[in-house]
Amino acid sequence: MRNSIVFLFAFSLYGQETPPATPAPAAATPGGRGGAATAAPAGGPTGQANPNDTVLKALDDIMWVQKLSDIADVDKVAYTSLPPTRIPNKTAPGAGNPLIIRAYTFIPKKMDRSKKQPLLVLAHQGLHGSVSSVELAHIIREMMEQGYAVIAPDYRGSTGYGQGFSNQIDYGGREVDDVLAGRNWMLEKYSFLDPKRVGAIGWSHGGLITLMQILLHADAYAVAYAGVPVSDLVLRMGYESAAYQAQYSAAYHIGKTVREDIKEYEKRSPITYAANLKTPLLIHTNTNDEDVNVMEVKRMMMALKAEGRQFESKIYEDAPGGHMFNRLDTKLARESREEVYAFLAKYLKN
Repeated sequence: MRNSIVFLFAFSLYGQETPPATPAPAAATPGGRGGAATAAPAGGPTGQANPNDTVLKALDDIMWVQKLSDIADVDKVAYTSLPPTRIPNKTAPGAGNPLIIRAYTFIPKKMDRSKKQPLLVLAHQGLHGSVSSVELAHIIREMMEQGYAVIAPDYRGSTGYGQGFSNQIDYGGREVDDVLAGRNWMLEKYSFLDPKRVGAIGWSHGGLITLMQILLHADAYAVAYAGVPVSDLVLRMGYESAAYQAQYSAAYHIGKTVREDIKEYEKRSPITYAANLKTPLLIHTNTNDEDVNVMEVKRMMMALKAEGRQFESKIYEDAPGGHMFNRLDTKLARESREEVYAFLAKYLKN
């Protein structure tokens, strides 16, 4: 009964977050594009959100508490980031207001708050994805066991907040600022967190955001891990399907194809900023990745090496699971994540 009451309250709350947008015809989105598909994926070229996405997000909010409350203080917070990139009516009341971003925060129950502690900033995967308990709860649990506080933002374009928020997507653009704003919010909120021991972590599209965090905001992070990261949107548009490409060239997003504006796609690609790397970085990729092709990640590695940048990397050979190989709950995946935690600990643990 208690969960039913909480669910109804959450449904009421989320149902009022975003005014309904003019509906557009939905198209199917291939699963795993730019990250694993979520429970409430957006559609194809139109960006048509699942009409039940706010309900599913409210339910997932409950699942986060149920799955992790034994080990973590779980909360959902709201903070402001940069305004929307596209404002149809700039004279409307509040048209240029900062965008409100929701984020999940997790703090280990055993964390000693009398001492400075490390923080991980997790960028979720997926084109129009979200922070999903189905995909990430076991990983967040491991982070709690490692002794990290975590913030995981549902940056602009994420599902779960209605069509309007989904259409705010700014891939490789202001979504990077949304995640950085989450880092800053967490440090301002909790004085026991150490600004000198903040790590960035993410897979797939979250890997792109992680790379952009450290390449554009090097002083904000002590270390980073990018798993199977989207790295080069120009190359990616060349090997992806027309339906996938159309999600970027849609009017609500970039608005042009890569052929029409290659510079815009370069601006949103980590490979463009390879020379900026200063932060300790670990990259993982997999030769049988069916989503982010291994050649894309290898090109990022080659660009870093060409600039004389130091980083660590590992190319897995045909690891079971393909794109998801080290996010699963398998022996190989757990061993791979242990490599990640060992790398992070070198820079985040005293």
